[in-house]
Parts: sequence; structure tokens; C-alpha cells
Amino acid sequence: MITDLQPSAIWNYFYQITQVPRPSKKEEKILDFLLDFARSHNLEAKQDKVGNLLITKPATPGRENVPTVILQSHVDMVCEKNSDVAHDFDNDPIETIIDGDWVKANGTTLGADNGIGVAAQLALLAADGVAHGRIEALFTVDEETGLTGANSLEKDFLTGNILINLDTEEEGEIYTGCAGGKGTKACFKYKEKDVPKKYTWFRIQVKGLRGGHSGCDIDRKLGNANKILVRFLHTVVRKKYGTVLSEIGGGNLHNAIPREAYALLGVKEKYREDVRVKLNTFLSQVREEYKHTDPGLDIQLESVHIPSKVISKKTVGKLISALYACPHGVIGMSHEIPGLVETSTNLASVKMVGHRLIEVGTSQRSSVESQKEYAVNMVSSVFELAGAKVTHNDGYPGWQPNPDSDILKVAQREYEALFGKSAKVKAIHAGLECGLFLEKYPHLDMISIGPDVTDVHSPDEKMKISSVGKFWDFLIKILENL
Repeated sequence: MITDLQPSAIWNYFYQITQVPRPSKKEEKILDFLLDFARSHNLEAKQDKVGNLLITKPATPGRENVPTVILQSHVDMVCEKNSDVAHDFDNDPIETIIDGDWVKANGTTLGADNGIGVAAQLALLAADGVAHGRIEALFTVDEETGLTGANSLEKDFLTGNILINLDTEEEGEIYTGCAGGKGTKACFKYKEKDVPKKYTWFRIQVKGLRGGHSGCDIDRKLGNANKILVRFLHTVVRKKYGTVLSEIGGGNLHNAIPREAYALLGVKEKYREDVRVKLNTFLSQVREEYKHTDPGLDIQLESVHIPSKVISKKTVGKLISALYACPHGVIGMSHEIPGLVETSTNLASVKMVGHRLIEVGTSQRSSVESQKEYAVNMVSSVFELAGAKVTHNDGYPGWQPNPDSDILKVAQREYEALFGKSAKVKAIHAGLECGLFLEKYPHLDMISIGPDVTDVHSPDEKMKISSVGKFWDFLIKILENL
């Protein structure tokens, strides 16, 4: 049981959090849990209009003149599972597994992003033996699907001038900047046609990919199920086989690299075996391409019943061409910070929604605002040329590093004192809420820290046990030595 792990305070709260369902936009249960916690510990709590929660703990005796520190994390989690796992994220708890020095979940996302941050906040709010100034524990909502909580945070909700974000995933690294992002959506309307006669029908499914975070993992050259599926469809839709399409889908969330994708396609009966042979050849090729990053890659072809209708060939041709041409991956690296991805785009999802509508979801990120817009316009142009209706969300700003940050200097000093080595100061290609906080509170002095969490936004998500204790000790030292 993870409740047997040390430090027990943070692990006990993390376990409790895993028992509370908390999908994005459905955070009522976890917010009720946090309000109950505040009441049981006689702590002041308040919520704003969108649901963000602030729990305040007074300074310990003798520390009343120490600056107020805002500790911040988000309460929602990415809900991804393997296709063969039965799990209801609206109602079921996360089943945790200890594997050596790692904690993971049984076929689902673990929710360490950002449940471990929430657990650290609760452990500090409940702690008796930690010296600190006044603490404002900020719990934001809907970070994963829209940054709604940070975007709607009221200007007079916080009083502190120092903010420690607890949403990064590498122990020993202090983050002082992040990329901004924007979502681009393309919608294809289509006409339904009658199913042609003397056709064989298949369900083709790409599966076994690792997936990952569309920011942190975009430079790992992981397989994108949508791109792999479309590469094969492109070879059969435009050839002699008379291929028709009834369904297509892949991916789920804008900030996750898609792990699975499928299509229902029909081919003339006389070409049945030709298509099987072509798929086997293609599978052999892509397995060789992704043998280092996605060794579990598989593409399955199985016979299915004849569908009731098919998508018009005109729409299928435009859709497949647009998906094929749509960029995915790293567009440019930073010249200012070695090794940092500057600009990227993720072909995140393909969904049949509503009536005769196919929706393609993508997301673009960059630490340079003009490059973010360049990536957005590049992706938009591909789909506009194919006749799709393109829309965008409001996006969110990046967080520019501040090398003169006082809280950064304290964190660097305390990390070296604790562990005898320097912490790495970095920026991250993922989106953090810090940029949005600065729009409302431009005076904030901020850093972001966390333990080791890998493969976030996928069922392979796991957290390194030994790093949690170091993260906890580091956070306490920062608060004790401000």
C-alpha cells in the first residue's frame, strides 16, 4: 500500500486523493473533499465563481513577519486508460501499484499530475512541526482541458507576493518559465452515401503506443496513432481498391499524444488479400521506425459487419490528405535555452461528433508568442485548404524567466544545502498556469518544483517514490528559510 511509504504525511494524502474521482470539468467531489479538510482543521477557506479554492493557514508563532507564500496546484487529472481496462473515471478510484521505486496505476493515468502537488499542500496545511509564514494554498480547476481556473482567477483572490507552483515533474530542477499555447480545431462536414455492394469490411486499429504529454514529450519522437493510421489509409484510399470509409477516430485530449486510432473501411472483395498484405508490409516498416520509442506498436485488422452508411469519397479524400499534411512534433528549438523545445504542434484527436461532422483537434505551443501564432496559422492553412471550418480557443500566455527572482535564489541555496549539489534552473515546454497568474498579479515572484513523474497523460504515468521525499524536504526547507 502506498500509505506505508515515507514520508507518510504526503503519501497518505496522495492515497486519499486517488480515491476521489476528479476529471477535468467534474471537480465537485475533490473540491468537497478539500472543503471538508479545511473544516476539520479549522482553516479559513473560500471559493471564487469558477470553483478555485483558497485555504489559508496562519503563520507559526514567531514567523508572522515572513512573507506570505502561495502554494498552488490544480485538482483535475487527465483521464486516459488502456482500451482493455474497465474504469469509470467519474466514479471509480484509481488503483495504485508499487513497482520497485515507482508508483503507477493499473491501466489508467495515475493522477500524480497534479495530485502529488495537492497532497503536498494538504500535508503542509495539516503539519504541526514545520515553521512557516502565512500560507495560502490555491487549488485551481480545469487546468488540463482549458486552464479555466487560472484564466478566471479573480484579481483580489490572493494576497501573497510569492507563488510556488507544484506542477512540474523532475526532482532537482527548478522551473522559472514555460511555453504558451493555443488550440486549433478543424471541422469537416460530410454527406452520407449508400454502402457499395460486393465490398469487404475491416476495422483497422493502431494501438500499443506509449502516448505522452504533448509538451514535455513532444521531442521524444513518440508515435502518433492518428498519423500512423492516416499513413496507411493514404496508401489504400487513393489506389485502385475502391476504398470507402464509414468511421474514423483517434486520440482524446488536446494535450496528449494519441496512443490509439481506428477506422472502418471497405474495399472491393477481390482486393481483400491485397490490403492485408499491404498492411503487413506497412506494419513491418513502422515497427522498425518506432522500435526504440514504441516497441509495443501494433496494427490490427479484423473483419466487421457491413455498416449502414459511408462517408462521401470527396470528404474522405480531403480529410485524409489534410491529416497527412498536418504537421506534428517539434517545429523549432530554443536558441536561448539549450535543449528546450521552443515551438511544437500536436495532432491530438479525430472524432466523429454530432450529425455528419468530423472534428480534428490540434494544439500548438511556443515560448515565443510570434512563433506560436506561426504554428497556429500553419496548421490552420492545411485544413482551410481542405475546405474545413477552422476555429481557435483563446490560448494562454507563456511565463518568461526572471533571473533576478528572490524566491529562486532562496530555492537554489536551500537545495544545495540539503543535497550537496546545485539544482538545475530550467524552463519547460509544457504549459503551466503561472503565465496566467502574472496577468492578474504582475508582482508575483514564482518558481515551480515537483518530484519525478514520467509518461504523464498516458496509462504509463508513474511517480518515483524516492523523489517524493526529496521534493517534500525541499519544499519544507524553502518555507522554513524564507
